[in-house]
Amino acid sequence: MQNSEALALSAALLAVAGDLTRRIDEGVRARGFEGRPAYGFAFTRLAPDGATVTELAVHLGVTKQAASQLVDELVRKGYVERGPHPDDARARLVVLTERGWACTRAAEEAAAEAVRAWSDVLGESEVRVLRDRLGRIAPYGPVRPAW
Repeated sequence: MQNSEALALSAALLAVAGDLTRRIDEGVRARGFEGRPAYGFAFTRLAPDGATVTELAVHLGVTKQAASQLVDELVRKGYVERGPHPDDARARLVVLTERGWACTRAAEEAAAEAVRAWSDVLGESEVRVLRDRLGRIAPYGPVRPAW
């Protein structure tokens, strides 16, 4: 593959990722939730069993202080709560509240709508092929924002 082709592919993938993030964010807002895309990246780590602020910081690729500020914001908005850690008396476990779970479900619905729009362009079978092929090359690990 030529450098220019690789650059064009890179640009297309980044544009699709950015558009998908925007569509999910807009869909979440349209369903009555306030926030920003960083919330969703945090929620992926907090579901299903919660995480410590340190674990969340590693997942997001930010400092512990930045993760703590995000958690404070999420607590104020009613999306998460801090509680005792079941295995470490010194740590606090951050878990999604019912509102946090509802926001997560809204994001799933918005993501499904965005992918259905791809099916309108490519067809369902091509979207399945795209999912399978991207799954083969996608790195294993946390899905995090490009800060």
